[in-house]
Amino acid sequence: MTPELRITVLMENTAREGLEAEHGLSFFLEYRGRRFLLDAGSSGRFADNAQKLGVDLDGVELAALSHGHYDHADGLRAFFALNDRAPVYIRPQAGEAYYSKSGGSPRFVGIHREIWEGFRDRFVPVDGLYPLCPGAWLAPETVRGGPFASREPNLLRKVGEDRFLPDDFSHEQSMVLETGRGLVVLNSCCHGGVVNIVKGVLDQFPGQRVYALLSGLHMLSPGANALNCPPDYVRQVAAALLELGVEHLWTGHCTGPAAFALLKEELGDRVEPLTGGMRLGI
Repeated sequence: MTPELRITVLMENTAREGLEAEHGLSFFLEYRGRRFLLDAGSSGRFADNAQKLGVDLDGVELAALSHGHYDHADGLRAFFALNDRAPVYIRPQAGEAYYSKSGGSPRFVGIHREIWEGFRDRFVPVDGLYPLCPGAWLAPETVRGGPFASREPNLLRKVGEDRFLPDDFSHEQSMVLETGRGLVVLNSCCHGGVVNIVKGVLDQFPGQRVYALLSGLHMLSPGANALNCPPDYVRQVAAALLELGVEHLWTGHCTGPAAFALLKEELGDRVEPLTGGMRLGI
């Protein structure tokens, strides 16, 4: 039987032999005869991997950006050089000035200004639950707060010349694909909190279940193999995902080794690592 959905990981922090790796994420999706791109990594190296994997980026019909951070957006420069047609769907807030203070002073982590200003006609802002084609959607984050709220105190949004506010991640969205096995959700980083994101998707797709989730979970302190949340929290997240009925989780990028090991203890074969060059058929 031909899969409804084929996913190829074009870029991830790790890669199979012969492919490039970097701090970034990019997915190529073939869904019911349509070809999509979700994110483009932090450089043009995702395009080099695509060529090695036999993926024709010029044939991509549309792209989406999971959120407005450089490690998902800056490879768009290379994408635009190879594909002069495909729109890139974003949340309206994706082009704002985002910063991280993880290293002390705030440093810019948003979309490179050359890309944002130079290719504004390629970006298409969308609101609400947005249909890409029959069965494929872009879903906003609708559940906030509570015990599974965002745990990102170092990520900021700059307002005016020198004012920084906590990032509320209103620029983050999920790609949701309906399949015969259930919903397949790709979020990339889950800054807003993975449990809240899954709850929000289920609210927007009543009566359906999440068969698979592919995403980083932002459970790593930058530059170290230390959790940015205690082990008990990771175990609570795993238990909540089980309770919500998530059958499979493929995670990497911003899910560090310590967090992945804990998730593996709790979820067993339900969780697997993402890596560059991985192909998945559903």
